[in-house]
Amino acid sequence: MAFIEVQNVTFEYPGKKALDDVSFSIPEGSVVALVGPNGAGKTTLMRCLVALDQPQSGKIIMNGVNVEEDPRAVHAMCGYLSDFFGLYDALSVRQCLTYAAWSQNLPAGKIAKTIDAVAEQTELVDMLEKKAGDLSRGYRQRLGIAMALIHDPKVLILDEPASGMDPEARIGLSRLMRRLRHTGKTIIVSSHILNELEDYCTAMLVIRDGKMSEHVTLKDFSARAVKTLRIVIAEVTEAHMDFVSKQPHVSEVRIEEGIILCAYAGSDEEQRAFLKALVAADIPVLSFEAAAHRLYDAYMNISTQSAEKK
Repeated sequence: MAFIEVQNVTFEYPGKKALDDVSFSIPEGSVVALVGPNGAGKTTLMRCLVALDQPQSGKIIMNGVNVEEDPRAVHAMCGYLSDFFGLYDALSVRQCLTYAAWSQNLPAGKIAKTIDAVAEQTELVDMLEKKAGDLSRGYRQRLGIAMALIHDPKVLILDEPASGMDPEARIGLSRLMRRLRHTGKTIIVSSHILNELEDYCTAMLVIRDGKMSEHVTLKDFSARAVKTLRIVIAEVTEAHMDFVSKQPHVSEVRIEEGIILCAYAGSDEEQRAFLKALVAADIPVLSFEAAAHRLYDAYMNISTQSAEKK
């Protein structure tokens, strides 16, 4: 049974259909990347999931709870960080977390210990006595995530959590997401920077123009998708490109920063034969490798297929 089940959800703003008959299911313990262009409906979908917006039609079930019928139970079950959120700037980080704990009805005797644990998780220990208004944007993001985690929710929904974080903080966020994944939490996270998500996401939901374009697990995608071959050739010429493009199982040949990239659907044995053909043709190959399947590759593959259907 799916942990989160979305059935035929439609949500309309005046003059715009933000979600159009959206359906999908998410197993417990999944870490799902919610991706799509600006205005696709990602934030609206997240707000419907956490019972902050009510769709005009359809149904959302979370861990057996109907979101529309029992929104308070959903609020207790979920931790949510919106793309734009407010903090009480005059309060310290500890006070902000205390307020969040009170809001979630944590027992008074457990609050201090819980705050210390969450601060360690989100690398905020050294900031606990600083005012929220004095924090950098990256640390404000960490505080927002900590407040969403304060009640140890089963579901964590994060809208652009890495916004404003520096590279080191983004690495820390990836570490946190991997730790949370291992605790069995179900996580939905959106980001425009797909490389941030590939370290810890197990599946991807693609939404376009309010419609669910695709829902794939990354393992399934890797199994069914073509490989991306990276071929480094000394002084690439048009003849080299033409030779590569005519080889069996090769498609979408392009060159980026002097490196030939191509989609390759052949087996490992056929890939070795491809390399032998390049060498036999006296093409000066310096490097020949299959790039790892990445979230970006999966998204671009799906985007290309969607464009071709139009």
